Amino acid sequence: MRHKGSHRRSDLDEVLRGGFLCHLGVVVDGAPMVVPTVYGVDGDWLYVHGSVASRSLVQAPGAVVCVSVTQVDGLVLARSVFEHGVNYRSTMIYGVPRLVTEPEEKLRGLRALTEQSAPGQWEYVRRPSRKELAATALVAVGLGEASVKIASGPPDDGDGPDAGLGLWAGVLPVETRFGAPEADPLLPAGIEPPAHIAERAGRVLGR
Repeated sequence: MRHKGSHRRSDLDEVLRGGFLCHLGVVVDGAPMVVPTVYGVDGDWLYVHGSVASRSLVQAPGAVVCVSVTQVDGLVLARSVFEHGVNYRSTMIYGVPRLVTEPEEKLRGLRALTEQSAPGQWEYVRRPSRKELAATALVAVGLGEASVKIASGPPDDGDGPDAGLGLWAGVLPVETRFGAPEADPLLPAGIEPPAHIAERAGRVLGR
């Protein structure tokens, strides 16, 4: 399916803008480990956070990892099982990760992580303290080696022999929407969600 592939940076940026959850694949002690974690992008670097993922990388220094991000747009339901598929936008990023230790870069990376999932939140909440920064593990992976695949459109069997079966075929769209904000049960009365959170209710992820 080479026609679905792309090496254009603009396509990579579009896929990465569409979400905030990735899967980080790394080999540890000869066995593969795939860790779901949040990510953020700043320039030519993708930052991932999580003590489990970071510990895995420390155990395998210098090893190439794979970071994958996928946005599902729909189920392609054809007239035959063979032609069923998925409309999606995805990327696979390869690189040797590095642990971020420089305080200013760590702040930039954490800001990227925060803004990736909740734009406006970094300016709204308290910033990390020095103690919290020291306890936070952040990993950076370069975007220099990446590929993108995009699949879209209806089933491919509309002009083939199965078209005469009289069966419905088409696409069942898939969307991930944000719901209404749910307050912390311990939140004092009268504190309403900030505008950058409230306005996302009902919006489709990535739009």
